[in-house]
Amino acid sequence: FRIDLWTKDMMVDEMAEFYYQNLMGLADSFERATHQQELVGDLRSFAAEFYRKFRKSLQDEQQKGL
Repeated sequence: FRIDLWTKDMMVDEMAEFYYQNLMGLADSFERATHQQELVGDLRSFAAEFYRKFRKSLQDEQQKGL
């Protein structure tokens, strides 16, 4: 299935944080359902890295004046 997380009124940084929060929520749900600690850790690590890279790219764009 598909979940559209974007709204026209949402800023890009808000969208990225919303994605991060949803990925972490999915990890929490997966952990409760499966107790697969390694996979849950992988998902949480991915979410954190995704958000870190987004923040870095946003910072780089601001420094370039984009």
